[in-house]
Amino acid sequence: MDLLLFPWLGLPLWIWGAFIGTVLTVLAFDLGILHRQPRAIGVSESLALSALYIGLGLVWAGAVYWIYARHGGTGSLDPQIAAAPTPDARAWTAVKLYLTGFLVEKTLALDNVFIISMIFTYFAVPQALQHRVLFWGVVGVVVLRALMIGAGAALLAEFDWVMYLFGALLLATGVKMLRLVDHRPDIASNPVLRWLQRRLRVTDRLHGQAFTVRLPDPATGRPSLHATPLLLCLILVEMADLVFAIDSVPAILAITPDPFIVYTSNIFAILGLRALTFALAAVVHRFEYLKYALALVLIFIGTKIFLGDWLFDGKVPPSISLGVTGALLAGGIAYSWWKTGPGRVAGRTG
Repeated sequence: MDLLLFPWLGLPLWIWGAFIGTVLTVLAFDLGILHRQPRAIGVSESLALSALYIGLGLVWAGAVYWIYARHGGTGSLDPQIAAAPTPDARAWTAVKLYLTGFLVEKTLALDNVFIISMIFTYFAVPQALQHRVLFWGVVGVVVLRALMIGAGAALLAEFDWVMYLFGALLLATGVKMLRLVDHRPDIASNPVLRWLQRRLRVTDRLHGQAFTVRLPDPATGRPSLHATPLLLCLILVEMADLVFAIDSVPAILAITPDPFIVYTSNIFAILGLRALTFALAAVVHRFEYLKYALALVLIFIGTKIFLGDWLFDGKVPPSISLGVTGALLAGGIAYSWWKTGPGRVAGRTG
């Protein structure tokens, strides 16, 4: 019992365990009950599931308030939380940081959804099988993000200058995103895919839900293990998240160095990625200008790392971060929706 009360990264171990248990329960419910059999997910169901996962993320904000009011004392790794004068102030600071991180990660995930949709199209994966790839992709994300966030938090705790490195990286990424906003990656030329195709025995067609199958070797006739295109699809989805995480993890660590807020906001934002993929497939063209807003968000987060030292005595207040981030993203979504409306699209293409 004493072990569960042991503080780790600012919070008792049982709180970390409760969060992991919540995530595993959600994943088990998703795969074991909602999607036990492979089937296509319609837009209506996808939107409903997306709303459910967004709701879970917002409900967790209430848990964050309770945790930091009761257990997240001055041991928090975020100086803004640790320096709050009262438990209530500490909890509200944590909630605002969590919501900012959740909002940034959720919206940045939209960009990743576009890439994942292109991967599915390249491999001609039917909708009935896409959920299986996305489910195991999210399981990989849970592990990968834990490793990357843990490494990033450890570096920040040891070396203060790493935060400025993150800021420079975010500024460079935001500017690059603005310059390459119309760029569409060429899946066929992806170096990872080409390397896998040279090294693995890959079947020329899908074999249901199987990632690997045993087939006769053309040379010997003996059964040998072959990868299916579904496995290559899964690997590319994981690689896409790795590239995505190189931007998103520094972005959230620049908002707060508190590992619990960083990790929970990341995971709750990513959990609904599967449902979001199906929902966006039908309306992806309506978010044509959102990338501009995403680029400006990264530039803002990178800039505030440097401005915080000069204008706010060390850190931009959470209320300002949440307000500016929300305004930029809402503006990008609203402008995209207005600019790509039926009448305007018709007028532009006519």
